[in-house]
Amino acid sequence: MCTTCGCGAGETRIEGGHAHMHRHADGTVHAHHHHHDHPHPHEDDRAPGHDDHDHHHHGPGGTIHYGRGPAGNSVPGLGQTRLVAIEADVLARNDALAAANRARLARARTLALNLVSSPGAGKTTLLVETLRRMAGVPVAVIEGDQETSTDAERIRAAGAPAVQVNTGKGCHLDAAMVGHALDHLPAVDGGVVFIENVGNLVCPAAFDLGESARVVIASVTEGEDKPLKYPGIFATADLLLVSKSDLLPHVDCDTELLIANARRVRPGLAVIRISARTGEGLEDWLAWIDAGRRMARLRG
Repeated sequence: MCTTCGCGAGETRIEGGHAHMHRHADGTVHAHHHHHDHPHPHEDDRAPGHDDHDHHHHGPGGTIHYGRGPAGNSVPGLGQTRLVAIEADVLARNDALAAANRARLARARTLALNLVSSPGAGKTTLLVETLRRMAGVPVAVIEGDQETSTDAERIRAAGAPAVQVNTGKGCHLDAAMVGHALDHLPAVDGGVVFIENVGNLVCPAAFDLGESARVVIASVTEGEDKPLKYPGIFATADLLLVSKSDLLPHVDCDTELLIANARRVRPGLAVIRISARTGEGLEDWLAWIDAGRRMARLRG
């Protein structure tokens, strides 16, 4: 289990002893579990009846806060200090792999965009339309989902090479998965690698993939409060795409408030209102990508 977010992402890691990956002819990457005889801290060091997240305390107004231990105290058998150390080790290892990915992409003068959103925000639909409008630009796509290769098949149908990474119980991509996927993609020197992360507004915020920029997609169907409820992902964003703008006549969403809330979390955050169906904002989005490509070529 991943100590940072509590998911099963550790089971899909390429290194670390929990899994290995193989690639099918259609590009799908699968992880396979290995059983170990040696104990794992998250399995054997926890006191019976305890887990990393089963303690909570009440805050003002009846809010219940969950955490690792009651009000900052250590969990019996697995002290707070050790939990923090394990989490720091997970992130440090990921950051080292992310740095390697970033250096690799920089050498190829490639722009890498990490697309994050909640499920159903329209990432894949927007990506397909984006790819159609980028004819002649070298592109490749890494698709992250817990299961199926549906999205990768849609990307390939749009004419772009894609690798599907199935994370199983994992709720986000990590740098190791991205590095492995890059091994199976054609070179896109001077082009763009789109990384469509697993649909989730929480866990992807903590994991650097080696991307050039992080793009949050928030649809008008989700309401205005998501930046305040899930600030971590918005605080790390370089661009906010307010998607499905064509649905505004049919939903109760104040986009100005949505943007204001996002900028409370990330002052100065760049924003584009966009619709893959009507084409609104797509030229601005493509211009933003092109500016990133120019920067990547200069840095390379």
